[in-house]
Amino acid sequence: MAVCEGAKGVLVLAVGLGLLGFIHRDLQQLAEDVVRHLHLNPSARYPRVFLMVASRFDGVQLWAVAVGALFYSGLRFLEAVGLWKDRNWAKWLGAISGGIYIPVEIYEAARKATATRLVLFALNVAVVAYLLWNLWQKRQIARLNP
Repeated sequence: MAVCEGAKGVLVLAVGLGLLGFIHRDLQQLAEDVVRHLHLNPSARYPRVFLMVASRFDGVQLWAVAVGALFYSGLRFLEAVGLWKDRNWAKWLGAISGGIYIPVEIYEAARKATATRLVLFALNVAVVAYLLWNLWQKRQIARLNP
């Protein structure tokens, strides 16, 4: 799990740093070029949303998202190190941060169940359950061996 959290941190950090490269560029034009290059229909749902979001971002918002990505990746790296060193606080952090998404995943699966959503939901529940079970097990051992 530590490797997974570290990988998430690297991915988010790369995206955040990549966003900084778009400051002082015409993001709307770049988004239109991407849609055109991928031969997507600009009036289709996802390309339209992508173009709409790109049209609303300016340099300040890109900086804000990049700084947010930096903090989020730092949190993922911190959790990864804590999990690697088998720290309880990291397991609590992982259980809480994973558990936050469960209600949203239930809602999304109920709204439109797809295999991908159900698999991601099951994986998330399994990870949260494992972390909580591990914490409970450690607590039981500590209680038996004062």
